[in-house]
Parts: sequence; structure tokens; C-alpha cells
Amino acid sequence: MKLNYGILSTSSITPRFIAAVRDSKDSQVAALASRSLPKAREKAALWQVPKAYGSYEELLLDREIDVVYISTINSQHYPYTRLALETGHHVLCEKPFTLSLEESRELFALARRQGRFLMEAEKVVFLPVMQELKARIQRGDLGRITMADFSSSFDPGYNSWFFDAAKGGGPLYGNAIYSLQLLQFLFDCPVVKARGLSTKSPSGVEDQFVLSLLLENGVLAANKTSIRSQTCHTGFLYGEEGYVEIPSYWKAREATLHLRDGSTEQLSYPCAHELVYEVDHVSDCIKKGLLESPVMTEEMTVSAISLLNHIKEEL
Repeated sequence: MKLNYGILSTSSITPRFIAAVRDSKDSQVAALASRSLPKAREKAALWQVPKAYGSYEELLLDREIDVVYISTINSQHYPYTRLALETGHHVLCEKPFTLSLEESRELFALARRQGRFLMEAEKVVFLPVMQELKARIQRGDLGRITMADFSSSFDPGYNSWFFDAAKGGGPLYGNAIYSLQLLQFLFDCPVVKARGLSTKSPSGVEDQFVLSLLLENGVLAANKTSIRSQTCHTGFLYGEEGYVEIPSYWKAREATLHLRDGSTEQLSYPCAHELVYEVDHVSDCIKKGLLESPVMTEEMTVSAISLLNHIKEEL
């Protein structure tokens, strides 16, 4: 029997998530909600979703919904994740999970009390190419990895709330978290030191930043993100015996290993919808009766938000 998803928000990621659920093994989209019924009905018709609700609260009263996917603006992640858990649903909440360490801890504790599965949606750690790279790193194919570098840029113009700090706007919370979670996943250890610099938009929210990070295992990493300039949209992992190049690392389908002897090896995992891997993982966890992902753990989530809050104070 397939798990029924209810989707809170008709945000820009919603049609991509719906497509991924439809490509998944054991899930289907049963309903979506917007803040107005006409918009919910319009999007439900466009995306062929069976039920539409004119408020988030109405969807959460639907007892046919098994899992709630929350893709609201950042500042609404906490209250609606809490409400979804309180109304008896499993929850997959978009990153950043919340805007504070205390809120994140509270929600995971609530999920345990309610006996419901809860996970931050972090697609990058479920991509097959990242799973393969982790195995290669552990096997020592590139020797010891000592440095990493990530860059990204994008146009936030479609999100009117993006320049409002009170709503969790700015690229730091939404984009730096990809590299933070990926580093934790690849090396099974946390970031222990972080420094950051930024420039600011007229609203006061950062419009580009550069982060310097140190992992517990000694790996040094950098993250550069801009909404003003075009970057190379690539991640690099540098080792003693070669390096890895990962185009569009946050949604990667491929990576190239460059070895010391001059040879290269291409890793390729084509797929139509990269979100499908986390959807399948959520389904597997729920069917096993798990309350927490063994991959995207509570500790990874709270470690990242704690670090982002520290960096935000510096910026």
C-alpha cells in the first residue's frame, strides 16, 4: 500500500517534489494546500493532485494523509511541522529544518513522543553519486581527503520573501546547508570551526557569502554562494592521490575523479528527478517503523542549524 503525501505550500519546489513522488516506489501525492482555495485548486488541477485545501490547517485534518511534506517559507517550518506532528502525521520538512537549535530539538522530541517519523529534506546525502563517493573516500581511492570547495549562485527573484530576514530569507540558511550536510555525510564527523564574510542586500539580508570551515577530522572546506555573480556551480574534494569534481553538487548526477597519474574516471547516475531518492528513503524508514533516518539524522540537522546560527551572527 502506497503512502499518501499531503503537501503544505505551492512553492517553487512543489512540482519537482510531486514529480519525484510519482517516480518513487511506494508513495503518491494525495492532497496539497495553499493559503487560498482558488490557488490550491488551480495548482491541484495543473499538477493533477486529487484534493486541494485552502489552508494548511485543513489539510492536516485529513486522516487519509500519511506523510506531510512542508515546503513553506523558512520561518513557517517550525510551527507547521509541530502542528503536523500533533495531528498525527509523519513529516518531511524542507531545509533549513528550523531557524533555531531549540526549535529543532523540540520537534524531534515531539516526534518521538508521538511515534512519528521526522526528517529534514536534504536530497544531497541520498544522491547515488554521493553514496558512491563516500564509499570511494572510505576505501582510500584518493588517499586522505584534506580540502573541499563548493560554489553556487542563483536568482532568487521568484521568492518575494527571500530578502526578509524575519522570514528566514537570504542564501545562507537555504544554500550553505547543502555543503554542511554533505560534509557531515561524507566524513561522518561534524564541522567544529566556522568563519564567514558576506555582503548585504539593501534589506540587510546577505546577498553573497564566503565560509571557511574546519571538520573534526582536519578537512578544511570553503563555501562560496552568490545571488549577484555567476559561479562555477561545482564542488571539489581534494585528496593526497587526486581530486573529485562534482558539477551542480547539490543535485549531482555525475562526478569525475582526477587521479595523480593523470587518469580520470567518470561516475554517472542519470535520473529525471533527483528528489526521488529521499522520497524512497522516507518510505523505507516509515515501513520499518523508524522514527528517525539513519542517514539524515537529528544530530546532522541540529549540528548544521547551530553552525548556521553562529555564522549568521558573524555575517
